[in-house]
Amino acid sequence: MSDTLPKDVPIKNAATVILVRDAQDGPQVLMGQRGKAAVFMPNKFVFPGGGLDAADAEVTLNGSASKTCMTRLTNLSDDDIALPLLAAAIREMWEETGHAIGTPSDRAAELANTQPENWRSFFQSGHLPDPSGLEFIFRAVTPPGRPRRFDARFFLGRADLIQGDLDDFSRAEDELSHLQWIPLSKSREFDLPFITEVVLAEVQNRLANPDADHPVPFFSHDGERSQFLSL
Repeated sequence: MSDTLPKDVPIKNAATVILVRDAQDGPQVLMGQRGKAAVFMPNKFVFPGGGLDAADAEVTLNGSASKTCMTRLTNLSDDDIALPLLAAAIREMWEETGHAIGTPSDRAAELANTQPENWRSFFQSGHLPDPSGLEFIFRAVTPPGRPRRFDARFFLGRADLIQGDLDDFSRAEDELSHLQWIPLSKSREFDLPFITEVVLAEVQNRLANPDADHPVPFFSHDGERSQFLSL
């Protein structure tokens, strides 16, 4: 570990979304590239995601996720964190790709001004954030010695959760570039973080065995020692 890196970087809760769509050459996943000047994982191809905001606990959600998803999200976590994490996943997808995981509603625009500021553009798009189609599939804590550390929950969803053109990223912010649908079979040809490669393997396993009861892998750390648990 470099002496220039802080030894006590706080761990921030985070949420990431893996969207999958069917294509002629097999399943595709939505990914983008982080900037070369980014402090955390520069130049790497990643799924849309980011840190939990306080506002994610205040936003109006249209429904919830499955009972299994909610139970596993609270395993080894605070009981009140499940819905905010799902909200964060939806918000990060919206900010980084311009895609709304939500339900079209005439009420959305009316509710916009009652929502936290960083959520208003989502509601103004005419959608209510809806986490019901998201599945919790992976959890990973950034190892010690990194300039940023996250306790990230990965959610899997089908592309039909998105309203509108799946290839239109015109409303995306500039945190990710080269946004694209990558064939799952070719995803490892890109410059990926280690944990993203592990999560992609989990996605492939779940798509190949959709009816199995899959536990949620948890990549954790006991001091300097890394370990895999199951949730």
